[in-house]
Amino acid sequence: MDLSIESLKKSKAFTSRPVEKTIEWENAGKKHKFITYVRPLSYQTAVGDISARNGVDPLAARIASSICDKDGAPVFTVADLTGQNDPERGALDPLLTQLLLIAISEVQNLGKTPASTK
Repeated sequence: MDLSIESLKKSKAFTSRPVEKTIEWENAGKKHKFITYVRPLSYQTAVGDISARNGVDPLAARIASSICDKDGAPVFTVADLTGQNDPERGALDPLLTQLLLIAISEVQNLGKTPASTK
């Protein structure tokens, strides 16, 4: 089969729409509930992974390339997450960071089976 957009579509080589996830986070005794969207592993996540190899914070790169709005547009930049965009505001809360990484893991590992060891 020749490589083309059509043959790739038939092979389901393109990632699907973002997956809706609910994040429940408690900060300073107050509970917050957010709806976010997680992009399945895609070109954007590959770009983020390559950026991480070039000195960009790997967790911030994964979050920035995976968390998006319902249309797939990024919500954060790496600098938003690390606090570089606004040093007064600072970096994203550690617990919220963990919750976002858990949501990303749940979406990006959907339907995958563990690799066999032979």
